[in-house]
Amino acid sequence: MEFVDRLLTCIDCGGEFVFTAGEQLFFMDKQFKNDPKRCKPCKSRRSAAVSGVAPSSGPAAAGISRTETRTECSECGISTTVPFKPTQGRPVLCRSCFKSKRVPAAASTDTVARTIPAAEVPGTPTLVPPSVNVVAEAAEAELVAQPSSAA
Repeated sequence: MEFVDRLLTCIDCGGEFVFTAGEQLFFMDKQFKNDPKRCKPCKSRRSAAVSGVAPSSGPAAAGISRTETRTECSECGISTTVPFKPTQGRPVLCRSCFKSKRVPAAASTDTVARTIPAAEVPGTPTLVPPSVNVVAEAAEAELVAQPSSAA
């Protein structure tokens, strides 16, 4: 079944709003029988009035929700909220740790660029120290010297 964007009229404000093909697919998947009756801002105001929360002019009033996830800072361990869902294996920082990491990182970039020695061998890239190439060549020599066990 193919869905096409449709224009609907809000029963509260009388304005037109788009009932997108994606929303129609969502309604079908959830087995909702009726089309929406209110635009997103009116729906937000109505749900806020029903729940007793004062209506606002922020993103929630426009129908946009912002997810806040409660987690612990990887550096200092305090409880904090972040505006995204953390992924496993990546550090999550509180505001103060994030700021402290960010400021020295900008200064250390200049320091690192100045302390990398220039290559002594012609044709070697200047950002890679010659010792890295020697280690790579030594590792290749070890691999070649070992007998293969597949024979």
